[in-house]
Amino acid sequence: MLSPAVEALVALALEEDLGRGDVTSEAIFAAGDTSSGQIVAKEPLVVAGVAVVAAVFARVDRETRFVPRLEDGAHADKGAIVAVVEGRTRGLLSAERTALNFLQRLSGVATLTRRFVDAVAGTRAKIVDTRKTTPGWRLLEKEAVRAGGGANHRVDLAAGVLIKDNHVAACGGVKQAVERARARAPHSLRIEVEVTALAQIEEALAAGADIVLVDNFVPADVARAVKQIAGRALVEVSGGVNLETVRAYAEAGPDLISIGALTHSARAVDLSLEL
Repeated sequence: MLSPAVEALVALALEEDLGRGDVTSEAIFAAGDTSSGQIVAKEPLVVAGVAVVAAVFARVDRETRFVPRLEDGAHADKGAIVAVVEGRTRGLLSAERTALNFLQRLSGVATLTRRFVDAVAGTRAKIVDTRKTTPGWRLLEKEAVRAGGGANHRVDLAAGVLIKDNHVAACGGVKQAVERARARAPHSLRIEVEVTALAQIEEALAAGADIVLVDNFVPADVARAVKQIAGRALVEVSGGVNLETVRAYAEAGPDLISIGALTHSARAVDLSLEL
């Protein structure tokens, strides 16, 4: 079952591509013509988005039979069959582009996430996403991050207290911002605060922060922050992290490494539908 938000996104995507009909398929094929096909990986990838692809085919033609061969989170080698489809030819071809757009984008997020997760294997660091998602796609992209072995940060602004640099600047300091959040936010939510200098860490801890986000620190300074915090709060790293640097950050000892690129810079992977 897809959430109402994802169902609406599927409907919007199909309206965009199929709203005025598929003149090519309707001109070439009779209404009763049938075909079968395979969705094939054209490069090594991690699969994500199978359920939404099934929903696309079903919305175009309820009689289409969609059978996944690989589930979300599975690795697919080049040439692997991700799914097979059978049904009326018009329906298969009319759904093709929208279905592949979802699958290529989401599998791209999962594939990139897996690369980061593999890069920090053996350390304590957990790879997490951010809210830097494609508008309207957040639930799907965060599911794709999980399929790639990562974890989710906040799904929306109500999911946790995260005091960023602009909150600190507008409030007048780390201490003031954390104390106000501690006094007014729901007691069930953790208080996380971003610091941009080692000198702010004690201020954040003294005010009661549960998580300290060290932003744009080099790995050596992350190690100093971890030592200074000494288990009194979780340590999250953000900023300046890529596939070349993530291992060094992970070995500095943080609990979490948040990476916006998982969703805002993932490349769509290559898949095709072959009838």
